[in-house]
Amino acid sequence: CVMQAFLEVKREIFIEPSYHELSYADHPLPIGSGQTISQPTTVMLMLQLLDVLPEQRVLEIGTGSGYNAALLAKLTRKVVTIERHVGLAEQARDNLHCAGLEEVKVIEGDGKLGYEKLAPFDRIIITAAANQVPQNLKDQLADGGLLVAPIGATLGCEMLKLEKISQKNFKTSSHGKFSFVPLI
Repeated sequence: CVMQAFLEVKREIFIEPSYHELSYADHPLPIGSGQTISQPTTVMLMLQLLDVLPEQRVLEIGTGSGYNAALLAKLTRKVVTIERHVGLAEQARDNLHCAGLEEVKVIEGDGKLGYEKLAPFDRIIITAAANQVPQNLKDQLADGGLLVAPIGATLGCEMLKLEKISQKNFKTSSHGKFSFVPLI
């Protein structure tokens, strides 16, 4: 359950020490490299939309400090996360280690390419605003799988949930407007 994951993962592990007193405030916080950790209510909504089951394989695009990957690791043991900023990927590995979640696979690279080596994934989550869902990620989603992503301009992007019906068909639903750092 998503709420149980939130209770088990200490958010302060994934936040710069100077912001520890704001660890549980409901707004984004800077984590370095011009990136942010999303506010808890947004993270919770995205994870509820993703509807992860215990044996599913999950791909996260945009590791950041590793907080969302830690929450995912409480929902399933098969989590791969990709971060393009080397420093953040290293920080995420350290943070996940401190949280006792070394089984999360942190990859340094371009998340838009996905991770073909372990595809297909039952769930994919993008934690940065993209102009559109990259085709590579659609291709790496298993039939019947779900993908959750903020799509559009960084301010006022639309939270979309895509369900893969077949190789070319997706059922899409919208779940509100949000602001995210851009997917680059």
